[in-house]
Amino acid sequence: MIVMDTCQNDAPLMKSRPLSPHIQIYRWTLTMALSILHRATGVALYAGTALLAAWLVAIALGASAHAYVQNMITSPYGQIVLFLYCWAFLHHLCGGIRHFIWDMGFGFQLRHVEWLARLATALPIIITLLLWRDALLSWRDALMHLIAGLL
Repeated sequence: MIVMDTCQNDAPLMKSRPLSPHIQIYRWTLTMALSILHRATGVALYAGTALLAAWLVAIALGASAHAYVQNMITSPYGQIVLFLYCWAFLHHLCGGIRHFIWDMGFGFQLRHVEWLARLATALPIIITLLLWRDALLSWRDALMHLIAGLL
């Protein structure tokens, strides 16, 4: 990149400055992906919290509004949104704990950074699946019943 600058007599002076490397030349690491995912889950939590507020408003508006929102939440799409919201919350929480550990001055060795990144990836998935175990099993039973009905 060439940058125009001026010297004392206001004559243009050409200076060559290095460019910052573009993201495409870096080798992707888990910590890079988690950093981007942490920001994305933060946005998702913002949107999900607006949905939570809408649910609370529906409760305040009365039984018919609450029933409408409750039907949306219990629909398959609503359940998927809740499942993803739960995962996003837990992922964001684990990422925040990882950053808190770093803020306290621990975990900066490369092996600790990688271990914490793997833990922050696996724990939200495991905890989400455990929390949603009953719902996932009922979905599996409903899907098997639907498939048996088609055959």
